[in-house]
Amino acid sequence: MAIKEIVEHPSPILLQKCKEVVKFDEKLAQLLDDMYETMKEVDGVGLAAPQVGESVQVAIVEVDEEQEVIELINPVVTAIGGSEIEIEGCLSFPGVYGEVERPFYVKVEAQERDGSLYELEAEGYEARAILHEIDHLNGVLFDSKIIRIVDLDELEALEEEEIEMSREGEEA
Repeated sequence: MAIKEIVEHPSPILLQKCKEVVKFDEKLAQLLDDMYETMKEVDGVGLAAPQVGESVQVAIVEVDEEQEVIELINPVVTAIGGSEIEIEGCLSFPGVYGEVERPFYVKVEAQERDGSLYELEAEGYEARAILHEIDHLNGVLFDSKIIRIVDLDELEALEEEEIEMSREGEEA
């Protein structure tokens, strides 16, 4: 496995609609493994193939290390529901954070690394991460969806507030 370099904005590959995967072979498996290693190395929760220089419909998401990594090949969103505004960042936009509105719920059809079809439903943070990565595969970047830029000081203050609230909840 290899750690890949993260492609940063304004690279043109990030704005392209990715090609459908038609060969489910060792090369695809290697790409998925490399993407996972790269995502872990840079402390991400998701990564799309164009972010490592490959214009193919492949993305991975892992919001909880206790769950299996989600591999999304040729994903298609079949249903969405609800709406929420949360702060997002993107590995291709280092240091940029903003409030983005996304559906709370998503249902997706995708393929496994062996080509078999599967269906996935997700809510909340996991749905947000999946939709963020699928956007990448369609050449849609999160900066086009930002409602309000959040500076690093504000982000850190919000994270501190969340930590404090969780501590108080544990003590109660």
